[in-house]
Amino acid sequence: MHRFDAETAELMRAVFDVTRLRLGYDQVPLDGSASPAELSARAGGTITAEGIGGAHALKIFDEVLSRACVSADHPRNLAFIPAAPTRAAVLFDLVVGASSIYGGSWLEGAGAVHAENEVLRWLADLAGLPAQAGGVFVPGGTVGNLSALVTARHAARARLAAAGRPAPSRWRLVCGAEAHSSLYQAAAVLDAEIVAVPTGADGRLTGPRLAAALDELAAGGAEVADGIFAVVATAGTTQFGIVDDLRGIADVARARDLWVHADGAYGLAALVAPSARPRFDGIAEVDSFIVDPHKWLFAPFDACALVYRDPALALAAHGPQQAGYLDVLDPAANWNPSDYAIGLSRRARGLPLWFSLATHGTRAYADAVETTLATTRSAAAQIAVRPELELVRPPELSVVVFRRLGWTDTDYHRWSDALLRAEFAFVPPTRHDGETVARFAVVNPRTTPDDIEAILATML
Repeated sequence: MHRFDAETAELMRAVFDVTRLRLGYDQVPLDGSASPAELSARAGGTITAEGIGGAHALKIFDEVLSRACVSADHPRNLAFIPAAPTRAAVLFDLVVGASSIYGGSWLEGAGAVHAENEVLRWLADLAGLPAQAGGVFVPGGTVGNLSALVTARHAARARLAAAGRPAPSRWRLVCGAEAHSSLYQAAAVLDAEIVAVPTGADGRLTGPRLAAALDELAAGGAEVADGIFAVVATAGTTQFGIVDDLRGIADVARARDLWVHADGAYGLAALVAPSARPRFDGIAEVDSFIVDPHKWLFAPFDACALVYRDPALALAAHGPQQAGYLDVLDPAANWNPSDYAIGLSRRARGLPLWFSLATHGTRAYADAVETTLATTRSAAAQIAVRPELELVRPPELSVVVFRRLGWTDTDYHRWSDALLRAEFAFVPPTRHDGETVARFAVVNPRTTPDDIEAILATML
Protein backbone atom coordinates (compact mmCIF):
# COMPACT_ATOMS: atom_id res chain seq x y z
CA MET A 1 0.00 0.00 0.00
CA HIS A 2 2.92 2.38 0.68
CA ARG A 3 5.25 1.23 -2.11
CA PHE A 4 5.73 3.24 -5.28
CA ASP A 5 5.24 0.68 -8.00
CA ALA A 6 3.92 0.53 -11.55
CA GLU A 7 0.32 0.62 -10.38
CA THR A 8 1.02 3.72 -8.28
CA ALA A 9 2.75 5.37 -11.23
CA GLU A 10 -0.28 4.71 -13.41
CA LEU A 11 -2.61 6.09 -10.75
CA MET A 12 -0.45 9.20 -10.42
CA ARG A 13 -0.74 9.83 -14.17
CA ALA A 14 -4.50 9.39 -14.00
CA VAL A 15 -4.84 11.79 -11.06
CA PHE A 16 -2.70 14.36 -12.88
CA ASP A 17 -4.86 13.95 -15.99
CA VAL A 18 -8.03 14.69 -13.98
CA THR A 19 -6.33 17.65 -12.34
CA ARG A 20 -5.08 19.03 -15.65
CA LEU A 21 -8.55 18.74 -17.14
CA ARG A 22 -10.20 20.56 -14.21
CA LEU A 23 -7.61 23.35 -14.11
CA GLY A 24 -7.63 23.65 -17.89
CA TYR A 25 -11.27 24.69 -18.14
CA ASP A 26 -11.70 28.31 -19.13
CA GLN A 27 -15.02 28.07 -17.32
CA VAL A 28 -15.57 25.14 -14.99
CA PRO A 29 -18.85 23.21 -15.11
CA LEU A 30 -21.31 24.31 -12.42
CA ASP A 31 -22.61 20.75 -11.83
CA GLY A 32 -25.22 20.32 -9.08
CA SER A 33 -26.43 18.19 -6.21
CA ALA A 34 -28.04 14.75 -5.77
CA SER A 35 -30.01 12.82 -3.19
CA PRO A 36 -28.47 10.08 -1.02
CA ALA A 37 -30.48 7.47 -2.90
CA GLU A 38 -29.26 8.74 -6.27
CA LEU A 39 -25.62 8.71 -5.16
CA SER A 40 -25.90 5.26 -3.65
CA ALA A 41 -27.34 3.96 -6.90
CA ARG A 42 -24.75 5.66 -9.12
CA ALA A 43 -21.63 5.11 -7.04
CA GLY A 44 -22.40 1.75 -5.49
CA GLY A 45 -20.37 0.43 -2.58
CA THR A 46 -16.82 1.76 -2.62
CA ILE A 47 -15.36 0.68 0.74
CA THR A 48 -14.68 -3.05 0.58
CA ALA A 49 -12.34 -5.55 2.22
CA GLU A 50 -10.25 -6.02 -0.93
CA GLY A 51 -10.48 -2.50 -2.36
CA ILE A 52 -11.85 -1.49 -5.73
CA GLY A 53 -8.55 -0.13 -7.08
CA GLY A 54 -7.40 3.41 -7.58
CA ALA A 55 -8.47 3.66 -11.21
CA HIS A 56 -12.03 2.60 -10.41
CA ALA A 57 -12.25 4.86 -7.34
CA LEU A 58 -10.99 7.82 -9.37
CA LYS A 59 -13.53 7.07 -12.11
CA ILE A 60 -16.37 7.05 -9.56
CA PHE A 61 -15.20 10.35 -8.12
CA ASP A 62 -14.71 11.99 -11.51
CA GLU A 63 -17.91 10.76 -13.15
CA VAL A 64 -20.31 10.53 -10.19
CA LEU A 65 -19.27 12.13 -6.92
CA SER A 66 -17.62 15.33 -8.16
CA ARG A 67 -20.57 16.02 -10.43
CA ALA A 68 -22.87 15.98 -7.42
CA CYS A 69 -20.96 18.95 -5.97
CA VAL A 70 -21.66 22.55 -6.98
CA SER A 71 -18.43 24.19 -8.19
CA ALA A 72 -17.64 27.00 -5.78
CA ASP A 73 -15.41 28.67 -8.38
CA HIS A 74 -17.96 28.93 -11.18
CA PRO A 75 -18.39 32.62 -12.15
CA ARG A 76 -22.17 32.36 -11.84
CA ASN A 77 -21.99 30.75 -8.42
CA LEU A 78 -23.10 33.73 -6.33
CA ALA A 79 -24.35 31.75 -3.33
CA PHE A 80 -23.41 32.18 0.32
CA ILE A 81 -19.75 33.27 0.00
CA PRO A 82 -18.27 31.17 -2.84
CA ALA A 83 -14.61 30.85 -3.80
CA ALA A 84 -12.25 31.60 -6.67
CA PRO A 85 -8.84 30.08 -5.97
CA THR A 86 -6.09 30.95 -8.39
CA ARG A 87 -4.64 28.09 -10.38
CA ALA A 88 -1.29 28.75 -8.70
CA ALA A 89 -2.89 28.27 -5.28
CA VAL A 90 -4.66 25.06 -6.32
CA LEU A 91 -1.53 23.62 -7.89
CA PHE A 92 0.48 24.35 -4.79
CA ASP A 93 -2.19 22.70 -2.66
CA LEU A 94 -1.19 19.51 -4.48
CA VAL A 95 2.42 20.13 -3.50
CA VAL A 96 1.47 20.73 0.13
CA GLY A 97 -0.46 17.46 0.24
CA ALA A 98 2.33 15.54 -1.43
CA SER A 99 4.98 17.02 0.86
CA SER A 100 3.56 15.56 4.11
CA ILE A 101 4.36 18.73 6.05
CA TYR A 102 3.31 18.97 9.66
CA GLY A 103 2.64 22.65 10.27
CA GLY A 104 2.13 22.69 14.03
CA SER A 105 5.70 23.34 15.15
CA TRP A 106 8.77 25.19 13.97
CA LEU A 107 10.92 22.13 14.64
CA GLU A 108 9.06 20.04 12.07
CA GLY A 109 7.87 22.67 9.61
CA ALA A 110 10.18 25.68 9.89
CA GLY A 111 10.15 26.49 6.18
CA ALA A 112 6.39 26.23 5.91
CA VAL A 113 5.82 28.27 9.06
CA HIS A 114 8.22 30.95 7.80
CA ALA A 115 6.23 31.27 4.57
CA GLU A 116 2.90 31.35 6.39
CA ASN A 117 4.21 34.01 8.74
CA GLU A 118 5.21 36.14 5.77
CA VAL A 119 1.58 36.10 4.62
CA LEU A 120 0.33 36.87 8.14
CA ARG A 121 2.73 39.82 8.28
CA TRP A 122 1.32 41.12 5.00
CA LEU A 123 -2.21 40.92 6.41
CA ALA A 124 -1.16 42.59 9.67
CA ASP A 125 0.47 45.40 7.69
CA LEU A 126 -2.68 45.89 5.61
CA ALA A 127 -4.60 46.35 8.85
CA GLY A 128 -1.95 48.63 10.36
CA LEU A 129 -1.12 46.38 13.31
CA PRO A 130 2.26 46.82 15.05
CA ALA A 131 5.45 44.93 14.27
CA GLN A 132 4.95 42.30 16.98
CA ALA A 133 1.57 41.22 15.55
CA GLY A 134 1.31 37.63 14.39
CA GLY A 135 -0.91 34.62 14.35
CA VAL A 136 -1.76 31.36 12.67
CA PHE A 137 -3.81 29.83 9.87
CA VAL A 138 -6.72 27.70 11.13
CA PRO A 139 -9.39 25.71 9.24
CA GLY A 140 -12.07 28.39 9.05
CA GLY A 141 -13.75 31.41 10.58
CA THR A 142 -15.52 29.42 13.29
CA VAL A 143 -12.23 28.09 14.69
CA GLY A 144 -10.62 31.49 14.19
CA ASN A 145 -13.32 33.33 16.12
CA LEU A 146 -13.34 30.70 18.86
CA SER A 147 -9.55 30.80 19.27
CA ALA A 148 -9.52 34.60 19.46
CA LEU A 149 -12.29 34.59 22.07
CA VAL A 150 -10.48 31.94 24.13
CA THR A 151 -7.52 34.32 24.19
CA ALA A 152 -9.74 37.28 25.08
CA ARG A 153 -11.33 35.45 28.00
CA HIS A 154 -7.95 34.23 29.27
CA ALA A 155 -6.66 37.81 29.21
CA ALA A 156 -9.74 39.05 31.07
CA ARG A 157 -9.40 36.32 33.68
CA ALA A 158 -5.74 37.19 34.21
CA ARG A 159 -6.57 40.89 34.49
CA LEU A 160 -9.20 40.23 37.18
CA ALA A 161 -6.83 37.97 39.08
CA ALA A 162 -4.09 40.61 39.00
CA ALA A 163 -6.55 43.12 40.46
CA GLY A 164 -7.56 40.69 43.20
CA ARG A 165 -11.11 40.34 41.89
CA PRO A 166 -12.88 36.98 41.54
CA ALA A 167 -13.86 35.47 38.23
CA PRO A 168 -17.51 36.15 37.33
CA SER A 169 -20.16 33.46 37.51
CA ARG A 170 -21.04 34.16 33.88
CA TRP A 171 -18.84 35.34 31.01
CA ARG A 172 -20.35 37.57 28.30
CA LEU A 173 -19.31 38.80 24.86
CA VAL A 174 -20.94 41.66 23.02
CA CYS A 175 -21.59 41.89 19.28
CA GLY A 176 -24.04 43.41 16.83
CA ALA A 177 -27.32 41.80 15.89
CA GLU A 178 -25.97 41.10 12.39
CA ALA A 179 -22.95 39.14 13.69
CA HIS A 180 -22.16 35.73 12.21
CA SER A 181 -23.66 32.54 13.58
CA SER A 182 -20.17 31.18 14.35
CA LEU A 183 -20.04 33.54 17.34
CA TYR A 184 -23.03 31.76 18.82
CA GLN A 185 -21.25 28.45 18.33
CA ALA A 186 -18.16 29.87 20.01
CA ALA A 187 -20.23 31.18 22.91
CA ALA A 188 -21.80 27.75 23.38
CA VAL A 189 -18.37 26.10 23.52
CA LEU A 190 -17.13 28.76 25.96
CA ASP A 191 -20.33 28.49 28.03
CA ALA A 192 -20.62 32.24 27.63
CA GLU A 193 -23.59 34.50 27.01
CA ILE A 194 -23.89 36.60 23.87
CA VAL A 195 -25.24 40.12 24.23
CA ALA A 196 -26.47 41.06 20.74
CA VAL A 197 -26.81 44.83 20.44
CA PRO A 198 -29.65 46.00 18.17
CA THR A 199 -28.46 47.92 15.14
CA GLY A 200 -30.06 50.76 13.24
CA ALA A 201 -31.64 50.58 9.82
CA ASP A 202 -28.16 50.42 8.27
CA GLY A 203 -27.40 47.19 10.14
CA ARG A 204 -24.19 48.55 11.71
CA LEU A 205 -23.03 48.23 15.27
CA THR A 206 -21.79 51.69 16.21
CA GLY A 207 -19.76 53.12 19.07
CA PRO A 208 -22.73 54.95 20.64
CA ARG A 209 -24.96 51.87 20.47
CA LEU A 210 -22.20 49.76 22.00
CA ALA A 211 -21.62 52.31 24.77
CA ALA A 212 -25.33 52.34 25.62
CA ALA A 213 -25.44 48.54 25.78
CA LEU A 214 -22.34 48.36 27.98
CA ASP A 215 -23.73 51.03 30.31
CA GLU A 216 -26.94 49.04 30.64
CA LEU A 217 -24.98 45.89 31.47
CA ALA A 218 -22.82 47.75 33.98
CA ALA A 219 -25.98 48.81 35.77
CA GLY A 220 -26.33 45.18 36.73
CA GLY A 221 -23.37 45.50 39.08
CA ALA A 222 -19.64 44.84 39.14
CA GLU A 223 -20.06 41.08 38.78
CA VAL A 224 -21.90 41.55 35.49
CA ALA A 225 -19.48 44.18 34.23
CA ASP A 226 -16.47 42.01 35.11
CA GLY A 227 -17.97 39.18 33.06
CA ILE A 228 -17.77 41.09 29.77
CA PHE A 229 -14.57 39.85 28.21
CA ALA A 230 -14.81 40.86 24.53
CA VAL A 231 -16.54 43.00 21.96
CA VAL A 232 -16.79 41.55 18.44
CA ALA A 233 -17.09 43.90 15.48
CA THR A 234 -18.05 42.54 12.08
CA ALA A 235 -15.97 43.71 9.15
CA GLY A 236 -18.32 42.67 6.38
CA THR A 237 -21.44 40.73 7.33
CA THR A 238 -22.23 37.63 5.30
CA GLN A 239 -25.80 38.65 4.59
CA PHE A 240 -25.17 42.21 3.34
CA GLY A 241 -21.44 42.94 3.53
CA ILE A 242 -21.99 45.58 6.22
CA VAL A 243 -18.90 46.91 8.00
CA ASP A 244 -19.45 47.93 11.62
CA ASP A 245 -18.21 51.22 13.03
CA LEU A 246 -14.75 49.85 13.79
CA ARG A 247 -13.33 53.15 15.01
CA GLY A 248 -16.22 53.92 17.34
CA ILE A 249 -16.34 50.36 18.68
CA ALA A 250 -12.59 50.32 19.36
CA ASP A 251 -12.73 53.68 21.16
CA VAL A 252 -15.60 52.57 23.42
CA ALA A 253 -14.04 49.19 24.16
CA ARG A 254 -10.61 50.68 24.88
CA ALA A 255 -12.13 53.10 27.42
CA ARG A 256 -13.51 50.08 29.27
CA ASP A 257 -10.41 47.90 28.88
CA LEU A 258 -12.25 45.33 26.75
CA TRP A 259 -10.78 43.09 24.06
CA VAL A 260 -11.86 44.01 20.52
CA HIS A 261 -12.03 41.24 17.94
CA ALA A 262 -12.94 41.86 14.30
CA ASP A 263 -14.70 39.08 12.43
CA GLY A 264 -13.62 39.84 8.89
CA ALA A 265 -13.92 36.29 7.57
CA TYR A 266 -15.44 37.55 4.33
CA GLY A 267 -15.07 41.31 4.28
CA LEU A 268 -11.56 42.11 5.49
CA ALA A 269 -10.12 40.80 2.23
CA ALA A 270 -11.25 44.13 0.79
CA LEU A 271 -8.38 45.79 2.65
CA VAL A 272 -6.27 44.94 -0.40
CA ALA A 273 -8.45 47.20 -2.57
CA PRO A 274 -7.59 50.91 -2.20
CA SER A 275 -11.17 51.93 -3.01
CA ALA A 276 -12.58 49.91 -0.08
CA ARG A 277 -9.92 50.56 2.54
CA PRO A 278 -11.59 53.67 4.07
CA ARG A 279 -14.54 51.51 5.13
CA PHE A 280 -12.25 49.76 7.64
CA ASP A 281 -11.11 52.83 9.55
CA GLY A 282 -10.25 51.66 13.07
CA ILE A 283 -9.12 48.15 12.14
CA ALA A 284 -5.62 49.09 13.31
CA GLU A 285 -6.96 49.38 16.86
CA VAL A 286 -8.32 45.83 17.28
CA ASP A 287 -6.72 43.15 19.45
CA SER A 288 -7.37 40.38 16.93
CA PHE A 289 -9.02 39.77 13.60
CA ILE A 290 -9.76 36.95 11.18
CA VAL A 291 -10.01 36.81 7.40
CA ASP A 292 -10.68 33.68 5.34
CA PRO A 293 -8.45 33.53 2.24
CA HIS A 294 -10.68 30.80 0.81
CA LYS A 295 -13.43 33.39 0.47
CA TRP A 296 -12.13 36.55 -1.21
CA LEU A 297 -8.35 36.10 -1.30
CA PHE A 298 -8.38 33.38 -3.94
CA ALA A 299 -7.08 30.42 -1.91
CA PRO A 300 -8.53 26.88 -1.87
CA PHE A 301 -10.60 25.59 1.04
CA ASP A 302 -9.95 25.71 3.91
CA ALA A 303 -7.94 28.57 5.38
CA CYS A 304 -8.63 31.27 7.96
CA ALA A 305 -5.92 33.74 8.97
CA LEU A 306 -6.11 34.65 12.66
CA VAL A 307 -3.95 37.64 13.60
CA TYR A 308 -3.28 39.02 17.11
CA ARG A 309 -2.00 42.46 18.04
CA ASP A 310 -0.03 40.84 20.90
CA PRO A 311 0.57 37.15 20.18
CA ALA A 312 2.04 36.67 23.66
CA LEU A 313 -1.51 36.79 25.02
CA ALA A 314 -2.55 34.03 22.62
CA LEU A 315 0.47 31.96 23.63
CA ALA A 316 -0.52 32.30 27.27
CA ALA A 317 -4.05 31.12 26.47
CA HIS A 318 -3.38 28.29 24.01
CA GLY A 319 0.05 26.86 24.55
CA PRO A 320 2.22 25.14 24.86
CA GLN A 321 0.32 21.90 25.32
CA GLN A 322 1.84 19.78 28.07
CA ALA A 323 3.22 16.31 27.33
CA GLY A 324 6.61 14.75 27.80
CA TYR A 325 7.07 14.14 24.10
CA LEU A 326 6.32 17.83 23.39
CA ASP A 327 9.02 19.20 25.71
CA VAL A 328 11.41 19.54 22.76
CA LEU A 329 9.13 22.22 21.23
CA ASP A 330 10.51 25.40 22.77
CA PRO A 331 7.95 28.25 22.48
CA ALA A 332 10.46 30.78 23.77
CA ALA A 333 12.90 30.13 20.93
CA ASN A 334 10.56 29.22 18.06
CA TRP A 335 7.18 30.18 16.62
CA ASN A 336 4.98 27.11 16.97
CA PRO A 337 1.62 27.74 15.25
CA SER A 338 -0.20 25.25 17.46
CA ASP A 339 0.49 27.56 20.42
CA TYR A 340 -1.77 30.31 19.06
CA ALA A 341 -5.13 28.63 18.40
CA ILE A 342 -7.30 25.63 19.17
CA GLY A 343 -5.65 22.39 18.05
CA LEU A 344 -2.27 20.71 17.89
CA SER A 345 -2.18 18.82 14.58
CA ARG A 346 -2.41 21.15 11.63
CA ARG A 347 -1.94 21.24 7.89
CA ALA A 348 0.21 24.11 6.59
CA ARG A 349 -2.93 25.56 5.04
CA GLY A 350 -1.47 29.02 4.51
CA LEU A 351 1.03 27.79 1.91
CA PRO A 352 -1.27 27.85 -1.16
CA LEU A 353 -2.00 31.53 -0.48
CA TRP A 354 1.70 32.21 0.07
CA PHE A 355 2.58 30.59 -3.27
CA SER A 356 -0.09 32.48 -5.16
CA LEU A 357 0.93 35.80 -3.60
CA ALA A 358 4.58 35.10 -4.33
CA THR A 359 3.70 34.11 -7.90
CA HIS A 360 1.38 36.96 -8.83
CA GLY A 361 2.27 39.78 -6.43
CA THR A 362 0.01 41.78 -4.17
CA ARG A 363 -0.91 44.30 -6.88
CA ALA A 364 -2.66 41.54 -8.81
CA TYR A 365 -4.69 40.77 -5.70
CA ALA A 366 -5.70 44.41 -5.35
CA ASP A 367 -6.74 44.50 -9.01
CA ALA A 368 -8.76 41.28 -8.68
CA VAL A 369 -10.72 42.53 -5.67
CA GLU A 370 -11.31 45.88 -7.38
CA THR A 371 -12.72 43.94 -10.34
CA THR A 372 -15.27 42.19 -8.12
CA LEU A 373 -16.24 45.52 -6.55
CA ALA A 374 -16.78 47.02 -10.01
CA THR A 375 -18.96 44.05 -10.99
CA THR A 376 -20.96 44.54 -7.79
CA ARG A 377 -21.56 48.21 -8.63
CA SER A 378 -22.68 47.15 -12.09
CA ALA A 379 -25.10 44.63 -10.58
CA ALA A 380 -26.62 47.30 -8.34
CA ALA A 381 -26.93 49.67 -11.29
CA GLN A 382 -28.60 47.02 -13.45
CA ILE A 383 -31.08 46.20 -10.69
CA ALA A 384 -31.87 49.89 -10.20
CA VAL A 385 -33.01 50.35 -13.81
CA ARG A 386 -35.17 47.23 -14.01
CA PRO A 387 -38.75 48.11 -13.00
CA GLU A 388 -39.46 44.58 -11.74
CA LEU A 389 -36.46 44.65 -9.33
CA GLU A 390 -35.58 46.67 -6.24
CA LEU A 391 -32.45 46.87 -4.09
CA VAL A 392 -33.03 46.03 -0.45
CA ARG A 393 -30.09 48.33 0.35
CA PRO A 394 -27.10 49.64 -1.63
CA PRO A 395 -24.09 47.29 -1.43
CA GLU A 396 -21.10 48.21 0.74
CA LEU A 397 -18.69 45.53 -0.40
CA SER A 398 -19.50 42.78 -2.91
CA VAL A 399 -22.89 41.49 -1.71
CA VAL A 400 -26.07 42.65 -3.43
CA VAL A 401 -29.48 41.90 -1.89
CA PHE A 402 -32.58 42.68 -3.92
CA ARG A 403 -36.20 41.71 -4.41
CA ARG A 404 -38.28 40.70 -7.41
CA LEU A 405 -41.45 42.72 -6.98
CA GLY A 406 -44.54 40.54 -6.82
CA TRP A 407 -42.72 37.29 -6.16
CA THR A 408 -43.58 34.92 -3.32
CA ASP A 409 -41.27 32.62 -1.38
CA THR A 410 -42.24 29.82 -3.76
CA ASP A 411 -41.35 31.92 -6.81
CA TYR A 412 -37.83 32.59 -5.55
CA HIS A 413 -37.16 28.95 -4.79
CA ARG A 414 -38.62 27.73 -8.07
CA TRP A 415 -36.44 30.24 -9.96
CA SER A 416 -33.28 29.30 -8.04
CA ASP A 417 -33.89 25.56 -8.43
CA ALA A 418 -34.40 25.96 -12.17
CA LEU A 419 -31.11 27.86 -12.57
CA LEU A 420 -29.16 25.14 -10.79
CA ARG A 421 -30.98 22.32 -12.56
CA ALA A 422 -29.95 23.89 -15.88
CA GLU A 423 -26.39 24.25 -14.53
CA PHE A 424 -26.59 27.91 -15.46
CA ALA A 425 -26.18 29.63 -12.07
CA PHE A 426 -26.32 28.98 -8.33
CA VAL A 427 -28.24 31.80 -6.65
CA PRO A 428 -30.25 30.54 -3.67
CA PRO A 429 -32.51 33.12 -2.04
CA THR A 430 -32.07 34.43 1.48
CA ARG A 431 -34.38 35.72 4.22
CA HIS A 432 -34.35 39.29 5.53
CA ASP A 433 -36.82 40.60 8.10
CA GLY A 434 -39.13 37.69 7.33
CA GLU A 435 -39.07 38.32 3.57
CA THR A 436 -37.56 36.02 0.96
CA VAL A 437 -35.25 37.99 -1.34
CA ALA A 438 -32.46 37.35 -3.85
CA ARG A 439 -28.77 37.77 -3.10
CA PHE A 440 -25.54 37.90 -5.09
CA ALA A 441 -22.12 37.42 -3.47
CA VAL A 442 -19.44 38.43 -5.97
CA VAL A 443 -15.95 37.19 -5.02
CA ASN A 444 -14.87 35.76 -8.37
CA PRO A 445 -13.01 38.14 -10.70
CA ARG A 446 -14.26 36.00 -13.61
CA THR A 447 -17.84 37.04 -12.81
CA THR A 448 -18.72 39.78 -15.30
CA PRO A 449 -21.51 42.33 -15.66
CA ASP A 450 -22.73 40.19 -18.57
CA ASP A 451 -23.12 37.23 -16.18
CA ILE A 452 -25.19 39.41 -13.88
CA GLU A 453 -27.33 40.64 -16.78
CA ALA A 454 -27.94 37.07 -17.96
CA ILE A 455 -29.10 35.99 -14.49
CA LEU A 456 -31.33 39.02 -14.01
CA ALA A 457 -32.93 38.36 -17.39
CA THR A 458 -34.29 35.06 -16.03
CA MET A 459 -36.37 36.92 -13.42
CA LEU A 460 -38.85 38.44 -15.90
